[in-house]
This record gives sequence, C-alpha cells and structure tokens, in this order.
Amino acid sequence: MPEPIAATVPVAAIAAPEPIVEEPVEDFGALLKAFEKSHSHQAPAGQKQLQGTVVSLSADQVFLDIGYKTEGVLPRSAFDNNAEAVKPGDSFPVSVTGRNEEGYYELSRFKVAQPRDWSALEAAFADKTAVVGTVTEVVKGGLRVDVGVRAFMPASRSGTKDAAELEKLVGTEITCRITKLDVQDEDVVVDRRVVLEEQARGLVEGRRAAMKEGDVVTGTVRTLMPYGAFVDLGGIDGLLHISDMAHTRVNKPEDVVAVGQQVQVRILKLDPETKKISLGLKQLQAEPWASATDRFQAGQRVTGTVTRLQDFGAFVEIEPGIEGLIHISEMSWGKKVRHPSDVLKQGDRVDAVILAIKPEERRISLGLKHAMADPWTDVRQKFPENSQIEGPVTKIMNFGAFVQLAEGVEGLVHVSEIVADRRINHPSDVLRAGQVVKALVLAIDTEKRQMKLSMKQLVPTSIDEYIAEHKAGDVVSGRVVELGASSAVVELGEGIRGTCGAAGFSVAVPEAEKKSEGKADLSALSSLLSARWKGNAPAASAKPEALSAGQIRTFKIVRLDAETKKIVVQLA
Repeated sequence: MPEPIAATVPVAAIAAPEPIVEEPVEDFGALLKAFEKSHSHQAPAGQKQLQGTVVSLSADQVFLDIGYKTEGVLPRSAFDNNAEAVKPGDSFPVSVTGRNEEGYYELSRFKVAQPRDWSALEAAFADKTAVVGTVTEVVKGGLRVDVGVRAFMPASRSGTKDAAELEKLVGTEITCRITKLDVQDEDVVVDRRVVLEEQARGLVEGRRAAMKEGDVVTGTVRTLMPYGAFVDLGGIDGLLHISDMAHTRVNKPEDVVAVGQQVQVRILKLDPETKKISLGLKQLQAEPWASATDRFQAGQRVTGTVTRLQDFGAFVEIEPGIEGLIHISEMSWGKKVRHPSDVLKQGDRVDAVILAIKPEERRISLGLKHAMADPWTDVRQKFPENSQIEGPVTKIMNFGAFVQLAEGVEGLVHVSEIVADRRINHPSDVLRAGQVVKALVLAIDTEKRQMKLSMKQLVPTSIDEYIAEHKAGDVVSGRVVELGASSAVVELGEGIRGTCGAAGFSVAVPEAEKKSEGKADLSALSSLLSARWKGNAPAASAKPEALSAGQIRTFKIVRLDAETKKIVVQLA
C-alpha cells in the first residue's frame, strides 16, 4: 500500500505556505534593523535620554557635549531664569530632536524615548513619554511615521498648515506622542502637535520666568485697541497702555504705533497670578518734567495749545509732555467767566503767563489775563472822578446796575443813583441789560477794582437852567433862609440856593424871630418873589439894611459854577 506516500503528500502540501506566513515578520525585523542603523548616530541603542554637559553659553543658546562629534544646543529659555545660574560643567538629561541648519543637534529637556520593540512602545504609551520617529511618506489623511513600528499621524496633528508643509516632513525626524496603541492589530497613532505645543509652552514659560520688571525688551505690535496696543514678546503678549505710549496726551494708539511695527519697550509690571505684562514706551524717553525748572520760571510768558476744557479751567500744553492749567478765575480781568468755553476752545493757541510751577507735583499754574494789559492800571487817567462816561448795562442786581466802561472795567450805578425825581424799587424798573446809558464817575477804588457811578446827577435840574440863564454881574432878588457869622444862604428860586459872603454886613434878628430860634416862615416865598425872579429888585435905600432871616433883598451874582452847581452872590 502506498500509504506513506499518500500520507506525505498532504503534509508537504500544507507545510509549503509556512515561509509565506513568516515573511512579513522577517521583513519587519529587517526594516527595524535598518531603522536602528540609520538612526544609530542619534542615541546609543536602548538609551532613552542622554546626559549633556554644558561647554559654553552664548547670548541666546547653551551648548552641551552629548558624546557625539557635534555638540547639541538648547535655547537659554529652556532653563530657569534664562540660564543665569547655568555654567560650564553643569550636567543635564536631554533628548535629541533633530539637527539645525548649522549642523548642531537640537536638544530637548523633555523625556524622549526611542522604542525598539512593542514593549517599549507600550511603556511610552502608558507613561505618555514622547518618542522619536521618522516620517516615511504622505498617505491619505496624514503621514506614515516609523517609530520602531509603522505608525499613522493625522494631518491635523502634524503641526503643519498645508499639504506643502506635510511633504517637507518626509524623511525628517520628529518627536511625537503615542495617542493610540493596539498591539494585536498593530495599530499605532501618533501626535506631533501636542509635543510642539508643550515645547512652545515650555519656551514661553522659560522666557516669562527670565523677565524682570524694569527690563527693556523688543517686541512686535500685534493688535491695536482703543485703550492701547498688544505687543508680541516672542509668544508672550504684553499690553502697552495708551497712557504709557508718550509723555504727551495720546488720543488714539495708532497715532504712535502701527500693527507689525517693532518696538522697544520697558517691562513695567509682571502679574504672576494673571500672567499679565504691562509695558511702557514713554519710560524709555527723556522725562520732560525733570528739567522743567531749567526752562520755565514764574512770571515767564509762554505760548501753548488748549488740549482740554474742564469746568474749573483749561489745560494748555506749553511743551510736549508738559501741561499747565489756566484756572477759570485767571481768564479775564473783568468779565465773569461761567465756563472756560466762554473764552477758549480746544485747539486754540494762546499766550499765558506762568504764575507758579511745582515740578515735583507736575503742575504749572497759568494766567491768561496776565498776558493782557490790566485795564485798571490807568483807569483813573481814562475815567477821572466827575467825568462823564457812556456804556452798556452788563448786569442788573437788586442793589443796582453794572455799566461797562471798557473791556475789563465796570462801574456800579446804585439804585439810589439811577433817577432823581422818584424812588424806584428795582433797577429793572428803569434799565435793561444791553441798554447804553450815560453816568457820572463819583469814586474809584483801583485796589478793589470798584467804581461808583451816578446817572441821576447828569439829569438837568432847575439850578442848571438858572445858571444857564444868568451870568456874573446880574442883579437878582432872593430871600435869606439861613444866617451865619460871616455868610448867609439865599434862596434865589424854587430849590435854587446861593451863598452870600459879603464881608462886614450886619445881621439884625427881630425879637419875634429870636423867640422862634431864627426860623423864618418861608411859606409865602414863591408869591413874594414871583414878580422879582428875573432881576426886578426894590429901590436901594440910602443905608443898607441889616440882613435878617426871611428878608427879601436884592443881590448881585458874583460867580456861577455849572460843574459844581454853586452860586455866589453879594448884597447889591
């Protein structure tokens, strides 16, 4: 029986495919050996991290000996306080992440593994340790990466922006993290983006830790806001507030900086809790107030621009970064200013005088009216007492009305000096604001800047008419109303009195008048003199009769003074 033959045929037929089943395993092993060989220069077999020894430091980098022909390099920001405490000879655990354009090995202080088998991959996955891999090709939806086994990296987790950048990664060595590991299905997914973000955060934190208040740093203006500008300091944003842009008043940030502009700023404040950074630009410029007293003194005349108005006054910029205040009380010599806008407006160029300067308080007091001539300086020459003025009524009060004589000069007409023929309750019964009136200057007080005026004393009276109708030498009739030792008061008409000062005249006082203390009955004066007002005197007696109160006599006018309204007579 050919049983052995029959039995061996099926066995041979079944055993024949065995090399085919084992072929992928042999191929994977060859690929793994090739991968290890091609990357053996990066790190010794089975070694996850290297020990680097600092050999030198530059302004930006730290160079370390990692046992290779070429040194490795780390940014200073990878160390605390920007590597201020690092010195040659110090040792640190590092991992190789690639090579830079200068040929130095790029290092990382992250723990990086280089798996050699599935168990190493499982350990890296469990510990979330970054692994080194080589990008082998671009596939649908991402990249194929060799991390000791074939792994897939989604395009969205590659850390690139477009397909062109994906292509550039082929053949390069990257650091990534295993996010999915299925040993049975040999399914491995890796993520490069998460590692890049962690490295970026580490660099940022290192850079932030190296910053100190007062440091001068360079950044790029990223965005503008109404309140300031955000400046990129290498992955860290700082705020340059509008108030810290210039010593002068800044209305809009774009008046000083522009997006994309590189600026040098000073770190004003670091908030460790909120991670906010306050920056200053004007702090790098000369402080104008530091030498203000060298350029400005009290009494100095200056020119400036009105920058803003407040209820209490106006701010004037007399030099970039230096503003002075014109108080509302220092704006006009005479005009009552209710609000600065009554006199000034924003943008006006004005002359002013420095009244006081306090650089330690950053304050300068200015006077607007002091830059103009004080109208009260020569008011006595322009408007002497007893002179007549004319001007508009500027303000009416219960006690009187103010009349403007000139810019900055006003006089008061008291309510009792407005009209002479009647009593008024309020000046508005006769006057209105803006009405032009004539008045007589009664008194001037330049220290108090006050002037008393009278309107009623310019109104013609009966004595004015009498003086206008008579002249010195005229003989008139009058009645004696008062007697003195050497003079007498003579009534020459209704409300018109003159003085008789003839020397040597005798005075006879009737007994009846003595008993009545010389008080004459004047009730019939008008009728007695009605026929004699115009100069009809009685016939002169041979001997002058002595004067007595109530006596009607003939007098000769000696002097008429229209200005003082005085009349002097003597017995005719």
